[in-house]
Amino acid sequence: MIELTINDTRHRLDIDPQTPLLYALRNSLGLKGPKFGCGLAECGACAVLVEGRPLRSCVLPVSSVIDRPVTTLEGLGSAERPHALQQAFIEEQAVQCGYCIPGMIIGAQALLLRNPDPGDEEIKQALSAHLCGCGTHLRIVRAVQRAAQNLRKERSA
Repeated sequence: MIELTINDTRHRLDIDPQTPLLYALRNSLGLKGPKFGCGLAECGACAVLVEGRPLRSCVLPVSSVIDRPVTTLEGLGSAERPHALQQAFIEEQAVQCGYCIPGMIIGAQALLLRNPDPGDEEIKQALSAHLCGCGTHLRIVRAVQRAAQNLRKERSA
């Protein structure tokens, strides 16, 4: 048995310790935010936060996250109470096919945890390893900027 903390909830899974975290999240826990893209940690569709750092769950064995909190897209917010990033992506219409967006939002959250006021170039750099073929890159940058601004307003209120 493996015990994992996913989105602030403790889970016990009867799973091989070398199973990629992505499979545990999707198949065992029913979390559909992280996506299988390339399976090689190159596209970013499977990104999750582990202790605030964006990591690729498709190549990360579950044994490596024992006693380390993992956050998926579902752990940031919900349809009823979206996280500022999720809301900003909606408002900026930054989603087209949507396949890369969970990883993009996770990457953006990791950036905002490090720097609550990133510039355009820093946003582009932080998300450069997340592949998107739909061409909404400018909208994605605007969404991250909007979320950063909204989070700053929340903190100062």
